[in-house]
Amino acid sequence: MEVNIPSRLVIASRESRLALWQAEHVRDRLSQLYPQCSVEILGMTTRGDQILDRTLSKVGGKGLFVKELEVAMAEGRADLAVHSLKDVPMELPDGFALAAVLEREDPRDAFVSNDYASLADLPAGAIVGTSSLRRQSLIAARYPHLVIKPLRGNLDTRLGKLDRGDYAAIILAAAGLKRLGLPQRIRALLDPDDSLPAAGQGAMAIEIAERTDGVDMIALLAPLNHVVTSQAVTAERRVSKVFGGSCQVPLAAHATIENGTMHLRAMVATPDGKRVASAEVHGPATDATQLGDQVSDKLREQDAVAILQSCLAEADGADD
Repeated sequence: MEVNIPSRLVIASRESRLALWQAEHVRDRLSQLYPQCSVEILGMTTRGDQILDRTLSKVGGKGLFVKELEVAMAEGRADLAVHSLKDVPMELPDGFALAAVLEREDPRDAFVSNDYASLADLPAGAIVGTSSLRRQSLIAARYPHLVIKPLRGNLDTRLGKLDRGDYAAIILAAAGLKRLGLPQRIRALLDPDDSLPAAGQGAMAIEIAERTDGVDMIALLAPLNHVVTSQAVTAERRVSKVFGGSCQVPLAAHATIENGTMHLRAMVATPDGKRVASAEVHGPATDATQLGDQVSDKLREQDAVAILQSCLAEADGADD
């Protein structure tokens, strides 16, 4: 099928160094595919970038990183937006869709420290920084002697806080460090068995809005879609959707695919790591949504709903 190629495309992107790297990566891929098309980047600051003194769960969640980009698309100032998939809400507004998921980078969490080689090496009372309730829960469960404090800001801001001595160590997504050419900052990669990744971690997604000019953006972006990654994150995001997809809940979901078979693991926990439900399933990768439902059912059998409700109640109490 012949694709109607526009003369110009504009990519909406946050202005952090990592977000711009991701937008530039997509721009370069599109420029190679469609050399007759001028591809530009519209840099924007989102509410998620502006509010740094509170955790995401307290100020509106993942949607804070995408709302302004969606407005730019709705107003015709941009044609597509590039996101870290784990920042994208499970439910998109009417008129918007995820058109492509690019091949995944390393999905693991990274231990970053200037003085210690691993979480196990940290002394009692050492301060660990993380922006994620999921990471907080996993650390609290295994290392109750550590002090976990919130860590917000873009990747460079977080590294700066570590280098100033505000934290003994911080936990970041390995993908961002690798994409920005900073693998040397990683002291240790956390095994998914110990730190199950968030749904969509390490994957980039392209969001689009409905158009009336006859340009089929789904077809235009299809060459960028990585089928295996797309299947894996479909299953992961299904689990998040079933349990609300909220930043107020420590939830992990990670799928791997080998020879067409998916292995999906998921976990729901309380922030202190004292109550945990975990489950896993295997099945055809083409049944991604159904596998997400199956692992969600297994989590429900382990009181995941009660854990979820206690997390939300605790979050509501903390806001009073």
